[in-house]
Amino acid sequence: MTATPEASTDAQQELLDHFEATIRRYDRIEPRDWMPEKYRSTLVRQIAQHAHSEIIGMQPEGNWITRAPSLRRKAILLAKVQDEAGHGLYLYSACETLGVSRRQLTDRLINGTQKYSSIFNYPALSYADVGTIGWLVDGAAICNQVPLCRTSYGPYGRAMIRICKEESFHQRQGYELLMTMMGGTDEQRAMVQESVDRFWWPSLMMFGPPDAESPNTQQSMAWGIKRDTNDELRQKFVDMTVPQAKALGVSLPDPELRWNDERGQHDFGQPDWAEFAAVVKGSGPCNAQRIAHRRRADDEGAWVRAAATAFARRSQPAAGDQPAAGEEPAR
Repeated sequence: MTATPEASTDAQQELLDHFEATIRRYDRIEPRDWMPEKYRSTLVRQIAQHAHSEIIGMQPEGNWITRAPSLRRKAILLAKVQDEAGHGLYLYSACETLGVSRRQLTDRLINGTQKYSSIFNYPALSYADVGTIGWLVDGAAICNQVPLCRTSYGPYGRAMIRICKEESFHQRQGYELLMTMMGGTDEQRAMVQESVDRFWWPSLMMFGPPDAESPNTQQSMAWGIKRDTNDELRQKFVDMTVPQAKALGVSLPDPELRWNDERGQHDFGQPDWAEFAAVVKGSGPCNAQRIAHRRRADDEGAWVRAAATAFARRSQPAAGDQPAAGEEPAR
C-alpha cells in the first residue's frame, strides 16, 4: 500500500519532533539517527573546516622542524605536528559518519569550496612564532573547542575530547618556549614581542566574524552544534590571555585593552574585519602557498593510496574461499 501524502508528512513531523526533543534534552544525535538535511550539511561544513585547519596548520610550524635550536625543541615540535595530523584524521572520520568521504573533503579543500581557519594563512617568520602559535593560536583553539566536547553530534563531541587534551599540551609548550626566550637576550625578547604583535589580531579573528554578521551562529546554537557565540568565545580568550601576557612580560598590541570593573571583563578593540574577509576569500599572505603545498602532497601521495587500495583488494578472500560455518579459517 502506498502511503498518502498526509501520512508521509505526519511521519516526517514525528521525526523532526523527536530530533528537536533530543536537542532540548542536551542528548546526542548519532549517525543512525534521523536528522534534518540542513543540520547534516552544517555539521559537514564545520567539521570539515576544522579538519582542514588541522592539516593545513601543520605547514607553518612544520617549516621550523629542521631549524629547531636543539634536539629537545625538535622532538617537541615533531610531536605537535604529528598530533595535528591525528586531529585531522579524527575529524575526517567524524565527517565520514555523515556520508562524506575523505576523498571528497580533500577535493573540496583543494578546489576552494571548503575553507580552513584564517590564521593559517599568515606566515611563521621567526622561531618565536612556534611559541606564539602554541600560546595564542592553540589557546584560541582551546577556547573554541572545549565547548565542542558537548556538541550535539556524538562522533564530533567524542573526537573533541581527545583533541582538546592534546591542544592543552600544545598551548603549554608554546607558553614555555616563550617564557624561556623572555629569560634570554634582548634580541630574543624583541623577537617574542614582534611575534606577539603579528599574531594577536589574527588570533582574535579565529573565532569568526562578530555575532551580528555571522550567518551560521544562530542556527548552530539552536541545534546545539555550538555552545557559545563567536563574541562570547572571543571575550573568554581575551580575559584568559591578558594575565598570561603579564606573567610572560609581553604587551598586547591593543590600545583599547583595559579592565572594565562594571562588566567584570576586559574591553578590547576590534580586529580589521576587512582584512579577515580578504583572507577568507583567498587574498591572505599565504593562501595560495598553503593550498599549492596541500595539492602537491595529495598528487605525490596518489601512488601510495593506489597501492594500498590494490593490496586491500588482493587481501580480501574470494567468495569460494570463505570457510564453511563452524570451520576454522586457513592460517
